[in-house]
Amino acid sequence: MKFLPVTETLETQQEKKERMKILSEQTSFSHEEVKTLMNCTYYSQCKAINSGADMQTIIEEWPFLFQAIGMIVHFEELTGVPLKETFLTSLEKKGKRLLDFLKNTCADKSKRVLEAVIKLRMQRGQLKGCSEDVKDMMLLLLSYFEVEEGLLFFNVDETCLAKEVHVESLPVTPCIIVCGSSCYASRLFMLSIDHKVVNDQITDFISAICLMLGSYYCLNIHYPLELGSTLEFLQRCFFNINPEKGTKLEKTKKKTLHVNPRVLTLIADLSDHEW
Repeated sequence: MKFLPVTETLETQQEKKERMKILSEQTSFSHEEVKTLMNCTYYSQCKAINSGADMQTIIEEWPFLFQAIGMIVHFEELTGVPLKETFLTSLEKKGKRLLDFLKNTCADKSKRVLEAVIKLRMQRGQLKGCSEDVKDMMLLLLSYFEVEEGLLFFNVDETCLAKEVHVESLPVTPCIIVCGSSCYASRLFMLSIDHKVVNDQITDFISAICLMLGSYYCLNIHYPLELGSTLEFLQRCFFNINPEKGTKLEKTKKKTLHVNPRVLTLIADLSDHEW
């Protein structure tokens, strides 16, 4: 968005921004009001992000941008895709098929994936439910693409507070902090970006994944090389963002393909998989 909406001025944008700062400090507020305010100030949010403002400034100026209620509005305005709704719909259509493919077909061919399946089975125990399946799916995807788990998930003690997290040990890119010995043992997650804990009250794993992926778009962050395949697969297969040109992978001197071949292979294999 290059220009302010015709119904807005710089003064009204500032007033709305200040209103949201006040609301963010309250324990109870109107969700509809926040959604309206976030939508109306989308121009100013983008301007702050694209101007290169540091993360701490953006956190202080736009606190709802890092909460689900605000990021969902910004993400949909930016991409045209409803963030969490799209992910949940895709999980319902493709989640179990992907999980079956990773646990069986891939585990038969890859020792790394097989070892991950065995490890996750022990960690999960008797836990049931969609959220637990999504944890399996995410961790097995990392194994499939040969990615170290610590690049996306950082474990801390279950009683750890945001101010106690050793942020210097975190990746600079969006990272999910797991409060517990494993994703299965945790009932609280945090999100960090640029060595800052930007949200310390994420109460379910699916929301954590949505906020993590959404951060790359809303804050204009490139995918790191190590996580590029995993994130691009999620982007294309579960968040339905399929640009014909361009890539969010960080730029290198090497020529980068528009679509990662390993991602295309997994999507093709998954579509052919019968279970």
